[in-house]
Amino acid sequence: MGWILAGFTAPMQMGLSPWSLVWMLPLTVSIAVVYKATKVHRVQAGPFFKEAGLLSLSIVAFMAIAGVILCAICWVVDEKIGRILGY
Repeated sequence: MGWILAGFTAPMQMGLSPWSLVWMLPLTVSIAVVYKATKVHRVQAGPFFKEAGLLSLSIVAFMAIAGVILCAICWVVDEKIGRILGY
């Protein structure tokens, strides 16, 4: 039992490389599958996986757009406002 709890007390190192974003894909797919499974009354393989795939792609797209917007905001604050304030 102790070795199961060790995973929660000592998290693994993810790193900050672009490859660390690959861990986002299984997470978004699992979120989409669970969400669609709770919303669908009758699960059929074809439409279910199509809708779950579209939902996971929309989650990834939204996260990418949010990342670009946040990066732009950080650039404006760092470059433009920093020059105005003399940093």
